[in-house]
Amino acid sequence: MTNAAAALAVALATTAAIMNFSVHKIEEGHVGVYYRGGALLSQTSGPGYHIMMPFLTSFRTVQTTLQTDEVKNVPCGTSGGVMIYFDRIEVVNVLSVGAVYDIVKNYTADYDKTLIFNKVHHELNQFCSAHNLQEVYIEKFDQIDENLKIALQKDLTEMAPGLIVQAVRVTKPKIPEQIRKNYEAMEAEKTKLLIAAQRQKVVEKEAETERKKAIIEAEKVASVVKIQLEQQIKEKEGAQKMAKIEDETHLAHITAHADAEFYRSEKESLANKMKFTKEYMETLRYQAVAGTTKVYFGESIPQMMVDMFGQSPKEAPKSEK
Repeated sequence: MTNAAAALAVALATTAAIMNFSVHKIEEGHVGVYYRGGALLSQTSGPGYHIMMPFLTSFRTVQTTLQTDEVKNVPCGTSGGVMIYFDRIEVVNVLSVGAVYDIVKNYTADYDKTLIFNKVHHELNQFCSAHNLQEVYIEKFDQIDENLKIALQKDLTEMAPGLIVQAVRVTKPKIPEQIRKNYEAMEAEKTKLLIAAQRQKVVEKEAETERKKAIIEAEKVASVVKIQLEQQIKEKEGAQKMAKIEDETHLAHITAHADAEFYRSEKESLANKMKFTKEYMETLRYQAVAGTTKVYFGESIPQMMVDMFGQSPKEAPKSEK
Protein backbone atom coordinates (compact mmCIF):
# COMPACT_ATOMS: atom_id res chain seq x y z
CA MET A 1 0.00 0.00 0.00
CA THR A 2 2.82 2.34 0.83
CA ASN A 3 4.66 1.50 -2.42
CA ALA A 4 1.49 2.17 -4.45
CA ALA A 5 1.02 5.57 -2.86
CA ALA A 6 4.63 6.45 -3.51
CA ALA A 7 4.31 5.39 -7.17
CA LEU A 8 1.15 7.47 -7.54
CA ALA A 9 2.88 10.50 -6.08
CA VAL A 10 5.82 10.07 -8.46
CA ALA A 11 3.44 9.76 -11.40
CA LEU A 12 1.59 12.88 -10.42
CA ALA A 13 4.81 14.81 -9.96
CA THR A 14 6.07 13.64 -13.35
CA THR A 15 2.80 14.62 -15.02
CA ALA A 16 2.88 18.04 -13.38
CA ALA A 17 6.48 18.58 -14.53
CA ILE A 18 5.62 17.52 -18.09
CA MET A 19 2.57 19.82 -18.13
CA ASN A 20 4.67 22.67 -16.74
CA PHE A 21 7.23 22.40 -19.53
CA SER A 22 4.71 21.68 -22.30
CA VAL A 23 2.05 24.32 -21.65
CA HIS A 24 3.13 27.87 -22.53
CA LYS A 25 1.50 31.27 -23.12
CA ILE A 26 1.91 33.72 -26.03
CA GLU A 27 1.12 37.36 -25.19
CA GLU A 28 -1.11 39.59 -27.31
CA GLY A 29 0.85 41.35 -30.06
CA HIS A 30 3.34 38.51 -30.37
CA VAL A 31 3.78 35.36 -32.46
CA GLY A 32 5.36 32.16 -31.14
CA VAL A 33 8.01 30.28 -33.16
CA TYR A 34 9.23 26.79 -32.24
CA TYR A 35 12.59 24.99 -32.32
CA ARG A 36 13.26 21.27 -32.03
CA GLY A 37 16.83 20.17 -31.71
CA GLY A 38 17.92 23.65 -32.78
CA ALA A 39 15.92 23.54 -36.03
CA LEU A 40 13.14 26.05 -36.67
CA LEU A 41 9.76 24.40 -37.08
CA SER A 42 7.27 25.69 -39.61
CA GLN A 43 4.63 25.87 -36.91
CA THR A 44 3.76 29.32 -35.45
CA SER A 45 1.14 30.24 -32.86
CA GLY A 46 -0.85 33.31 -31.96
CA PRO A 47 -1.72 34.77 -28.56
CA GLY A 48 -3.04 32.38 -25.89
CA TYR A 49 -2.10 29.05 -24.23
CA HIS A 50 -0.45 26.30 -26.30
CA ILE A 51 1.08 22.85 -25.76
CA MET A 52 4.43 21.66 -27.07
CA MET A 53 6.61 18.60 -26.59
CA PRO A 54 8.53 19.21 -23.38
CA PHE A 55 12.34 19.08 -23.21
CA LEU A 56 12.66 18.56 -26.97
CA THR A 57 10.80 21.63 -28.23
CA SER A 58 11.45 25.23 -27.23
CA PHE A 59 9.77 28.49 -28.32
CA ARG A 60 10.50 32.19 -28.78
CA THR A 61 8.05 35.08 -29.00
CA VAL A 62 8.37 37.71 -31.73
CA GLN A 63 6.67 41.10 -31.31
CA THR A 64 4.37 42.13 -34.19
CA THR A 65 3.19 45.45 -32.83
CA LEU A 66 4.91 48.83 -33.13
CA GLN A 67 8.25 48.78 -31.30
CA THR A 68 11.23 51.09 -30.86
CA ASP A 69 14.79 49.82 -31.15
CA GLU A 70 17.44 52.03 -29.55
CA VAL A 71 20.94 52.07 -31.01
CA LYS A 72 23.31 53.72 -28.53
CA ASN A 73 26.75 55.31 -28.70
CA VAL A 74 27.36 55.04 -32.43
CA PRO A 75 30.86 56.27 -33.46
CA CYS A 76 31.10 58.26 -36.65
CA GLY A 77 34.06 59.83 -38.46
CA THR A 78 33.53 62.93 -40.59
CA SER A 79 35.25 63.65 -43.90
CA GLY A 80 37.61 66.01 -42.03
CA GLY A 81 38.75 63.24 -39.68
CA VAL A 82 36.86 64.36 -36.57
CA MET A 83 35.41 61.50 -34.53
CA ILE A 84 31.96 62.14 -33.12
CA TYR A 85 29.46 59.92 -31.26
CA PHE A 86 25.69 59.71 -31.59
CA ASP A 87 24.41 59.01 -28.09
CA ARG A 88 21.09 57.46 -29.11
CA ILE A 89 19.29 56.62 -32.35
CA GLU A 90 15.71 55.37 -32.15
CA VAL A 91 14.20 53.29 -34.96
CA VAL A 92 10.43 52.82 -34.79
CA ASN A 93 9.44 49.70 -36.75
CA VAL A 94 6.75 47.07 -37.07
CA LEU A 95 6.86 43.46 -38.29
CA SER A 96 3.85 41.99 -40.07
CA VAL A 97 2.50 38.65 -38.79
CA GLY A 98 2.81 36.96 -42.18
CA ALA A 99 6.52 37.76 -42.43
CA VAL A 100 7.52 36.41 -39.00
CA TYR A 101 8.51 32.88 -40.12
CA ASP A 102 10.62 33.96 -43.10
CA ILE A 103 12.47 36.70 -41.21
CA VAL A 104 13.16 34.46 -38.18
CA LYS A 105 14.34 31.69 -40.49
CA ASN A 106 16.73 34.04 -42.35
CA TYR A 107 17.85 36.33 -39.53
CA THR A 108 16.86 34.45 -36.28
CA ALA A 109 14.45 35.75 -33.65
CA ASP A 110 16.94 38.52 -32.92
CA TYR A 111 16.57 39.84 -36.46
CA ASP A 112 16.70 43.48 -35.31
CA LYS A 113 20.42 43.17 -34.48
CA THR A 114 21.24 42.31 -38.07
CA LEU A 115 18.63 44.29 -39.95
CA ILE A 116 18.44 47.43 -37.81
CA PHE A 117 21.31 47.84 -35.37
CA ASN A 118 24.13 46.88 -37.75
CA LYS A 119 22.46 48.72 -40.63
CA VAL A 120 22.18 51.94 -38.59
CA HIS A 121 25.92 51.83 -37.85
CA HIS A 122 26.71 51.31 -41.52
CA GLU A 123 24.41 53.99 -42.97
CA LEU A 124 25.37 56.58 -40.35
CA ASN A 125 29.08 56.11 -41.04
CA GLN A 126 28.40 56.37 -44.76
CA PHE A 127 26.69 59.72 -44.20
CA CYS A 128 29.42 61.08 -41.89
CA SER A 129 32.27 60.07 -44.18
CA ALA A 130 30.70 62.08 -47.03
CA HIS A 131 30.25 65.30 -45.00
CA ASN A 132 32.37 67.52 -42.79
CA LEU A 133 31.70 68.36 -39.16
CA GLN A 134 29.91 71.63 -39.97
CA GLU A 135 27.45 69.79 -42.21
CA VAL A 136 26.90 66.83 -39.87
CA TYR A 137 26.60 68.86 -36.68
CA ILE A 138 24.67 71.87 -37.97
CA GLU A 139 23.86 72.34 -41.64
CA LYS A 140 22.55 68.86 -42.55
CA PHE A 141 21.76 67.45 -39.14
CA ASP A 142 18.03 67.80 -39.78
CA GLN A 143 18.41 65.52 -42.83
CA ILE A 144 20.07 62.61 -41.03
CA ASP A 145 16.92 60.98 -39.65
CA GLU A 146 15.08 61.12 -42.98
CA ASN A 147 18.09 59.87 -44.97
CA LEU A 148 18.61 57.08 -42.47
CA LYS A 149 14.97 56.03 -42.66
CA ILE A 150 15.03 55.93 -46.47
CA ALA A 151 18.26 53.90 -46.55
CA LEU A 152 17.00 51.41 -43.96
CA GLN A 153 13.64 50.90 -45.65
CA LYS A 154 15.27 50.46 -49.06
CA ASP A 155 17.43 47.58 -47.80
CA LEU A 156 14.65 46.04 -45.70
CA THR A 157 12.30 45.96 -48.69
CA GLU A 158 14.85 43.82 -50.54
CA MET A 159 16.20 41.74 -47.63
CA ALA A 160 13.25 41.43 -45.25
CA PRO A 161 9.86 42.20 -46.80
CA GLY A 162 7.26 42.78 -44.09
CA LEU A 163 9.55 44.74 -41.76
CA ILE A 164 8.59 48.41 -42.05
CA VAL A 165 10.43 51.40 -40.58
CA GLN A 166 7.96 54.02 -39.40
CA ALA A 167 10.35 56.70 -38.14
CA VAL A 168 13.95 57.41 -37.12
CA ARG A 169 14.96 59.84 -34.38
CA VAL A 170 18.60 60.95 -34.06
CA THR A 171 20.00 62.85 -31.07
CA LYS A 172 22.63 65.55 -31.40
CA PRO A 173 26.09 63.95 -31.67
CA LYS A 174 28.83 64.43 -29.12
CA ILE A 175 31.82 66.34 -30.48
CA PRO A 176 35.25 67.15 -29.00
CA GLU A 177 35.05 69.62 -26.13
CA GLN A 178 37.19 72.32 -27.71
CA ILE A 179 35.18 72.21 -30.93
CA ARG A 180 31.98 72.29 -28.93
CA LYS A 181 33.12 75.44 -27.11
CA ASN A 182 33.97 77.06 -30.44
CA TYR A 183 30.51 76.24 -31.74
CA GLU A 184 28.94 77.60 -28.59
CA ALA A 185 30.91 80.83 -28.95
CA MET A 186 29.90 81.04 -32.59
CA GLU A 187 26.27 80.42 -31.68
CA ALA A 188 26.50 83.12 -29.02
CA GLU A 189 27.75 85.59 -31.63
CA LYS A 190 25.00 84.51 -34.00
CA THR A 191 22.49 84.99 -31.22
CA LYS A 192 23.78 88.51 -30.59
CA LEU A 193 23.59 89.24 -34.30
CA LEU A 194 20.05 87.88 -34.46
CA ILE A 195 19.07 89.96 -31.43
CA ALA A 196 20.55 93.06 -33.06
CA ALA A 197 18.78 92.27 -36.31
CA GLN A 198 15.52 91.71 -34.50
CA ARG A 199 15.98 94.97 -32.57
CA GLN A 200 16.61 96.76 -35.85
CA LYS A 201 13.47 95.21 -37.30
CA VAL A 202 11.52 96.35 -34.25
CA VAL A 203 12.84 99.91 -34.64
CA GLU A 204 12.05 99.85 -38.36
CA LYS A 205 8.61 98.48 -37.62
CA GLU A 206 7.97 101.18 -35.03
CA ALA A 207 9.14 103.84 -37.49
CA GLU A 208 6.93 102.35 -40.17
CA THR A 209 4.04 102.32 -37.73
CA GLU A 210 4.64 105.97 -36.84
CA ARG A 211 4.87 106.86 -40.53
CA LYS A 212 1.63 105.07 -41.29
CA LYS A 213 0.04 106.71 -38.26
CA ALA A 214 1.17 110.15 -39.49
CA ILE A 215 -0.15 109.37 -42.96
CA ILE A 216 -3.47 108.28 -41.51
CA GLU A 217 -3.68 111.43 -39.39
CA ALA A 218 -2.77 113.61 -42.41
CA GLU A 219 -5.35 111.82 -44.53
CA LYS A 220 -7.87 112.30 -41.75
CA VAL A 221 -7.16 116.04 -41.56
CA ALA A 222 -7.21 116.30 -45.36
CA SER A 223 -10.53 114.48 -45.43
CA VAL A 224 -11.98 116.83 -42.82
CA VAL A 225 -10.68 119.89 -44.73
CA LYS A 226 -12.05 118.48 -47.96
CA ILE A 227 -15.44 117.87 -46.38
CA GLN A 228 -15.47 121.36 -44.90
CA LEU A 229 -14.43 122.86 -48.25
CA GLU A 230 -17.11 120.90 -50.06
CA GLN A 231 -19.62 122.06 -47.45
CA GLN A 232 -18.58 125.70 -47.95
CA ILE A 233 -18.78 125.28 -51.73
CA LYS A 234 -22.25 123.81 -51.40
CA GLU A 235 -23.27 126.66 -49.11
CA LYS A 236 -21.93 129.19 -51.65
CA GLU A 237 -23.67 127.41 -54.47
CA GLY A 238 -26.86 127.35 -52.42
CA ALA A 239 -26.54 131.08 -51.71
CA GLN A 240 -25.91 131.76 -55.39
CA LYS A 241 -28.94 129.73 -56.35
CA MET A 242 -31.05 131.58 -53.77
CA ALA A 243 -29.77 134.97 -55.05
CA LYS A 244 -30.45 133.88 -58.62
CA ILE A 245 -33.95 132.81 -57.68
CA GLU A 246 -34.51 136.12 -55.86
CA ASP A 247 -33.14 138.07 -58.86
CA GLU A 248 -35.32 136.12 -61.22
CA THR A 249 -38.32 136.70 -58.94
CA HIS A 250 -37.55 140.44 -58.72
CA LEU A 251 -37.00 140.65 -62.49
CA ALA A 252 -40.22 138.82 -63.09
CA HIS A 253 -42.00 141.20 -60.73
CA ILE A 254 -40.50 144.27 -62.49
CA THR A 255 -41.25 142.77 -65.88
CA ALA A 256 -44.80 142.09 -64.86
CA HIS A 257 -45.15 145.63 -63.50
CA ALA A 258 -43.62 147.13 -66.68
CA ASP A 259 -45.86 144.98 -68.82
CA ALA A 260 -48.85 146.17 -66.79
CA GLU A 261 -47.79 149.79 -67.13
CA PHE A 262 -47.19 149.33 -70.82
CA TYR A 263 -50.55 147.68 -71.20
CA ARG A 264 -52.19 150.45 -69.19
CA SER A 265 -50.44 153.17 -71.20
CA GLU A 266 -51.29 151.44 -74.44
CA LYS A 267 -54.91 151.09 -73.45
CA GLU A 268 -54.99 154.65 -72.15
CA SER A 269 -53.45 155.94 -75.39
CA LEU A 270 -55.96 153.93 -77.38
CA ALA A 271 -58.75 155.23 -75.22
CA ASN A 272 -57.51 158.81 -75.60
CA LYS A 273 -57.23 158.32 -79.33
CA MET A 274 -60.78 157.15 -79.44
CA LYS A 275 -61.89 159.85 -77.01
CA PHE A 276 -60.17 163.01 -78.33
CA THR A 277 -61.93 163.29 -81.66
CA LYS A 278 -62.32 166.53 -83.61
CA GLU A 279 -65.85 166.97 -82.37
CA TYR A 280 -64.82 166.30 -78.76
CA MET A 281 -61.99 168.82 -79.04
CA GLU A 282 -64.40 171.43 -80.39
CA THR A 283 -66.67 170.74 -77.47
CA LEU A 284 -63.82 171.18 -75.05
CA ARG A 285 -62.91 174.49 -76.73
CA TYR A 286 -66.42 175.76 -76.43
CA GLN A 287 -66.45 174.70 -72.80
CA ALA A 288 -63.20 176.52 -72.22
CA VAL A 289 -64.46 179.71 -73.87
CA ALA A 290 -67.72 179.53 -72.06
CA GLY A 291 -65.95 179.11 -68.80
CA THR A 292 -63.92 182.33 -69.33
CA THR A 293 -65.61 185.65 -68.23
CA LYS A 294 -64.56 188.64 -70.27
CA VAL A 295 -66.06 192.24 -70.70
CA TYR A 296 -65.75 193.95 -73.96
CA PHE A 297 -66.59 197.66 -74.63
CA GLY A 298 -67.01 199.40 -77.91
CA GLU A 299 -69.10 199.66 -80.99
CA SER A 300 -67.72 196.50 -82.67
CA ILE A 301 -68.63 193.93 -80.08
CA PRO A 302 -71.02 191.95 -82.19
CA GLN A 303 -68.56 191.87 -85.07
CA MET A 304 -65.80 190.82 -82.68
CA MET A 305 -67.79 187.87 -81.44
CA VAL A 306 -68.55 186.82 -84.99
CA ASP A 307 -64.94 187.08 -85.90
CA MET A 308 -63.87 185.14 -82.79
CA PHE A 309 -66.15 182.25 -83.52
CA GLY A 310 -65.47 182.45 -87.20
CA GLN A 311 -61.62 182.66 -87.14
CA SER A 312 -58.77 181.67 -84.97
CA PRO A 313 -57.93 183.88 -82.00
CA LYS A 314 -54.69 185.01 -83.71
CA GLU A 315 -56.71 186.61 -86.55
CA ALA A 316 -59.29 188.46 -84.29
CA PRO A 317 -58.89 192.26 -84.05
CA LYS A 318 -57.86 193.82 -80.81
CA SER A 319 -60.69 195.34 -78.77
CA GLU A 320 -60.82 198.84 -77.73
CA LYS A 321 -61.52 199.98 -74.28
